[in-house]
Amino acid sequence: MQRIPTGVSDLDSIIKGGVPAGSTVLLFGELGAGNIDFAYTSAAKLILAKMYPERKESLLGYYARSAKIPENMIYITFSRSKDDILMEIKNAFSKEFFEAISSNMVFKDFSGEYFRGTVVPSRWSGSSVPSFLSGSGERNILEAFVNYVDSVGEDSMIIVDSLTDLLISDSINPKDVVMTLKGLQRVSKKWKGVIYFLLTREVVDKKIEHMIVDSVDGVFSFTWSKQERSSRRQRYLYVEKFTSLFPHLGESKIARFVTMVTADGGYIVINMERI
Repeated sequence: MQRIPTGVSDLDSIIKGGVPAGSTVLLFGELGAGNIDFAYTSAAKLILAKMYPERKESLLGYYARSAKIPENMIYITFSRSKDDILMEIKNAFSKEFFEAISSNMVFKDFSGEYFRGTVVPSRWSGSSVPSFLSGSGERNILEAFVNYVDSVGEDSMIIVDSLTDLLISDSINPKDVVMTLKGLQRVSKKWKGVIYFLLTREVVDKKIEHMIVDSVDGVFSFTWSKQERSSRRQRYLYVEKFTSLFPHLGESKIARFVTMVTADGGYIVINMERI
C-alpha cells in the first residue's frame, strides 16, 4: 500500500510512513490546538521533499524513500484570502516554509461566492461577480467546489479550509456537505492523493459532527490539555478514527501524541503517551 507522509515524522514513523494514498482525513480540532498548523507543516514538508530529493529522509523520516509525494498541492479556502493565509505562514514559520508554500501551492479562493447574498460587500471579499455565474442562473457553492475538486483531485494533496465555513452557511444544507464527503471518500481511492478537511470542534451540532466523522476515512483530533493548574497549555494529537492505522498504534501502545509548533519545524511531536 502506498503511503503519503503527513510531514510529522514521529507520527509517520509509528504509522509506517503516513496515511494510505486515496485517504480523506478530517483535521478535527479545538480552537488553536494545531489542526491548521498540521496542514501547513504537511504542505511545506512535502513540497520541500519534492524540491530537494536529497533531503527527503531528513524532512520526512525513516520511511521517506518509499513514500509517495503527490504531484499537486492545492489549498481551497471559502472565507480567507490567499494573502491572509500566506501572511499567517510568514509570521509563524521559517522563511523556507513560507517560500515553499507561496511558490508551489495552488490557491483556490471561493470567498467571492461564499459571501454572495450576505451583508458582506463584494469589495471586502475581493470579488465582484462570482466566476461560476454564467448564463443559466446560479449554482450552489458546494457544486462549484465539487466541480473544482473533480478537475484537480488526481494525485493531489488538497487542504480544504474549512468545513466549518460550509456548515455554518445559511445557504448550504449540512446534509449536502455530508453527502459530498461520502462521494469524495469513494472517488479519492481512484485519485491516489490525500484530502485534508479542517473542522473546528463544537461549532456545529454534535449530530452533524458525528455524521462528518462517519463520512471520512480518518480523523486526527487536536486538543488542549485540560489540566487547569499547568502554567503552560499543552497540545495533544490523537487518532480518533483510521482503521488502517490503528494496528500500528496498538503495537506501540500509543494513546496520544504530545505536540508543539515551532517556527523551523512546524507542527512536531515532542512525546508519545503510551497506554
